[in-house]
Amino acid sequence: MPNLRHVAALTAAAATVLTVTAAVAPAASARPEKKEPKVASVTGWGEMRRTYHQDQDVRAFAFDARATPYASAGGDFPGSPNDATGTVRISHDSPGLDTPITASGRIDSLTTAPGYAALTAVIDRVSEGGPEHWVGRRLGFSVYDGGKDRPGRTRDRVGYGWEFMNLIQDENGKWIENPQTGKGMAPAPFGPVTRGGFTVVHKDLPPLPQN
Repeated sequence: MPNLRHVAALTAAAATVLTVTAAVAPAASARPEKKEPKVASVTGWGEMRRTYHQDQDVRAFAFDARATPYASAGGDFPGSPNDATGTVRISHDSPGLDTPITASGRIDSLTTAPGYAALTAVIDRVSEGGPEHWVGRRLGFSVYDGGKDRPGRTRDRVGYGWEFMNLIQDENGKWIENPQTGKGMAPAPFGPVTRGGFTVVHKDLPPLPQN
């Protein structure tokens, strides 16, 4: 015959387990869900190394860009899903220069994937001694956000669309730099970031607005 005290103890223990489980379950389900970002963005600053040209030059890029889908709408044109706004700052420091050459521009497009971004900007200022033909020209950039790293270490990368990029052949077969870069056109982020880093917030391109 079962021991009544033993049965009562087991019953009480089971009731306690059920009570604790019922109390914990709502707390677990009440964890805040990760909010989806409102728009895509790229922020940060980083110096990069040109793997194909090992010299003492230092190139640095700073981005502060966010998506503004369809902001360029006008007339019958609905705008572009990769419309964006913000700024880019470029610095090129060489041992042969007294001061770094700098340039800045206005971001006009941004497209992202998880950890990756391609953006373009129209250059509006170039410092003395810099490439004056850049002013008014659109340039392409790319960023790879390698995630959180240990202090002093980064896996980020950055790319830009000039120098050996965006070349075309003229009618004589000679390779020349193409002065035209369309919105959203940028190379892969080929250059390792040596100092600093970037943050890419991804969001898929939104559908066309409904009239």
